[in-house]
Formats: sequence, C-alpha cells, structure tokens
Amino acid sequence: MTELPFVRFQSPTRDARGNFTGVFGLVNGLARAGRLTVEQEAFRRTNNDWYDANFTNPAHADPGVYDAEVNPGAAAWFKATARVFIDRVDGYLSILETHDVPCETVWSADQGQVIYEDEHQIVVVART
Repeated sequence: MTELPFVRFQSPTRDARGNFTGVFGLVNGLARAGRLTVEQEAFRRTNNDWYDANFTNPAHADPGVYDAEVNPGAAAWFKATARVFIDRVDGYLSILETHDVPCETVWSADQGQVIYEDEHQIVVVART
C-alpha cells in the first residue's frame, strides 16, 4: 500500500461528544485517572514536554480551531513527512496497549475540510 499523506492515531470508538479521541488524549486520560506506572508517567511527561517545545499547538496559533461550535469534531492529523513527530508516538501506543486501550492508525488523503495547517500537521473538520 502506498503511504497516504496524513496519519492520525485515535480511538476506534467515538467519545461522549461524538469525537474520536486522539492518542495523546487517550494517554493523558489514563494519567488523569492515576492508571500509569511511574515509568509510564515519566515517559508521558518527558514526551509531552518535548512535543510542547517542538510542535506547534494549533490552539495557540488559532484559539478557535478546536471550538466545538465553530469547528465541531475538529481533529489534528500528522503530515506523513513529519517523521520525527510520528516516530515518538510508538511509546504512547505501547502505554495504551499495556492498558488494553484500543487505538487505531488511520491514513488518509482526504479526511475533511482543512481549518489549520502548518509544516507538520493539519486540523480538519469532517465533511458532512
């Protein structure tokens, strides 16, 4: 299979708001619930800090990007070329696997209306 230009790591089921929670939200949810081991929490904290320092948070660039009324179901996707960011996701996936939390990898060329874009990612709203 040819690699498509965008990838997202997400829950295969919708949450209470009808969205597919992304990999970071899933792991952060385990942390909030106190379910991570000391080692898993250290990994999460170190890598979340790394992403915060190296990866643009779309909400900082556009505070309305994740506004549920303006952009319902907005979801971020990595560009396939953003390997340095994608490669770090493996540790998060390992944590989810350890806790039996399902997470799927979705590749796409056309996942919705692009509402934000930078060098490494896009944020989209699914077409209705």
